[in-house]
Amino acid sequence: MPLRDLALTAVFAVLLLMVFKHPAMGAYLWAWLGLMNPHKLTYGFAFTFPFAQVTALVTLLAVLFTKQKQKLPINGIVVILLLMVGWMTLTSFFAIAPREDVIDRWVFVMKIQLMLLVTWMLVCDARQLRILVWVVTLSVAFYGIKGGVWTVVTGGGGRVWGPPGGLLQGNNELAVGLTMLMPMLYFLRQTSESKWVRHALLFSMGSCFFSIVGTQSRGALLALGAMTFFLGLKGKHPVRSSVTLLVLMVAVIGFMPETWSGRMSTIKTYQDDTSAMSRIWTWITLYNAAVDRPLVGAGFVADNAVVFARYAPIHEPYRIFAGSVYVAHSIYFQMLGEHGFVGLFLFLLLGLTTWITAGRLARRTRDDPEFGAWMPLLMRMVQVSMIGYAVGGAFLSLAYLDLPYYIMGFVVLSDALTRSRARQVSRAGQVGVHPAPPARAQADLGWRGR
Repeated sequence: MPLRDLALTAVFAVLLLMVFKHPAMGAYLWAWLGLMNPHKLTYGFAFTFPFAQVTALVTLLAVLFTKQKQKLPINGIVVILLLMVGWMTLTSFFAIAPREDVIDRWVFVMKIQLMLLVTWMLVCDARQLRILVWVVTLSVAFYGIKGGVWTVVTGGGGRVWGPPGGLLQGNNELAVGLTMLMPMLYFLRQTSESKWVRHALLFSMGSCFFSIVGTQSRGALLALGAMTFFLGLKGKHPVRSSVTLLVLMVAVIGFMPETWSGRMSTIKTYQDDTSAMSRIWTWITLYNAAVDRPLVGAGFVADNAVVFARYAPIHEPYRIFAGSVYVAHSIYFQMLGEHGFVGLFLFLLLGLTTWITAGRLARRTRDDPEFGAWMPLLMRMVQVSMIGYAVGGAFLSLAYLDLPYYIMGFVVLSDALTRSRARQVSRAGQVGVHPAPPARAQADLGWRGR
């Protein structure tokens, strides 16, 4: 048996057993398996073993019997997400695609959303939130670090790809995922106690920069630029951070060969790029479907022959694509085409609410003795991540990717923490008892305000 398969299975078994004692471990394990797909890096029996399904089953069983959980946190983000999930379920009844394909896609999306809600119930305190940030970030950053080293070694001549078998498998998708996680790496570095950990995270950020550029993704280049601008703006030291990131970005781009520059230059001449024109053709098709069915759209799996035969434009210059079927290549047109204008509205409202809530929490906890050292920065980095997703996702079918929903979850859980803290203070004030010293609690959690 391959040693890699045995090692992964042994680690998985140990972590799975820990779920019964520490149910939050199930949430971490699910995030790791879903984002990193470590079993797809093996070559034997582990490659096809249903690690994620086993984890979900054990975690759901643990949720039923454990007291180490909280009620599902309810705020604007959660309400809108539940409405969106409900609407996607409703549109499935009116989908144009074959029923079995629609059901498969619905089950896939609902599994992600269900485990997301379970995660929000199991992650109950600041320490557990911190661990979740680490798990989510490093699960994807692993490929950024590996890809960055590969880009340097090959002189930018090899294209970087993501984890096999997942939604981040493609070069474009991985680039957007890494762009979203760069702010989280920055946050972890700023709040880490260890000097060596901070050095390692700085190396990881540099590697991810090289990896994003090394994917040779044109959409990700735009997302990287937007993310870099906002990361400097939202960082602890805006001027210094902006200059440093700009220099790093210029240096990385300058390192790439002429073939890379030639590919990026097609952004300005998209009319001569068949790939770009096929995306525009697909966007028009999905828009036509939404106009014809404004409430429910075409339903899940709009990338099917019936939808394109009915709604695709046939005039020049799109005649060459007649008979073809493409995925949406845009989170916005994906939601519009599959779930109508209502679905797109809820999707946009979800992102906007996340941004507003994160900003409100950053301001509210700025001078908080317990959360002020880390929560404002985390909330600002969430905003930067959402910018990366909003820009990079404009060119990719990543509306159902779990990564942005995890990042939204950081806001949901932070909001729940502040509400819980406020209730504790209120109760302590009513009975004349002061809560535990914030400084001690902060030290116990290991957060480092810098």
